[in-house]
Amino acid sequence: MEITVTSLVEQYGLLPHPEGGYYKENYRSNGVIPADALPGGFSGERNFSTAIYFLLQKDNFSAFHRILSDECWHFYHGAPANVYVIDPDGNSTTIHLGNDMGAGQQFQAIVPAGCWFASETLGDFSFTGCTVAPGFDFRDFEMADADVLAKEFPQHEKLIRHFCRKNV
Repeated sequence: MEITVTSLVEQYGLLPHPEGGYYKENYRSNGVIPADALPGGFSGERNFSTAIYFLLQKDNFSAFHRILSDECWHFYHGAPANVYVIDPDGNSTTIHLGNDMGAGQQFQAIVPAGCWFASETLGDFSFTGCTVAPGFDFRDFEMADADVLAKEFPQHEKLIRHFCRKNV
């Protein structure tokens, strides 16, 4: 069976993600971290960890957003993908996900908690996964406002405006 965007969406029941792309949660730990054991910013208890499948296709991207937890990206199949990260101090890095180690691509990489990040496929599609700990909750998810983020990090304005869908 040929692996295509359509076959992945159908096989895994992927749904449109608010940031762009398609996703499906495939793991949520039964264990829970009490709210008083979490760092500031969390508004309640969280599962130990969660995981999703995440699919990007050409002419689409994952818009700049941030979450309160570390997010580990995993490369599975398709074209390489770039994850663009801006840390709270304004430093920008690009994670190259893929299976060509000689070209500096990684099968797995971490986006630290609190960093702004966006991603794109470098071909027809990239099939990846994301593991989050403490577990993901949409209460911890913030989409970037292009004007606000560009004002905070003017040195990255071109990148920010390219990977934001609209002002939110």
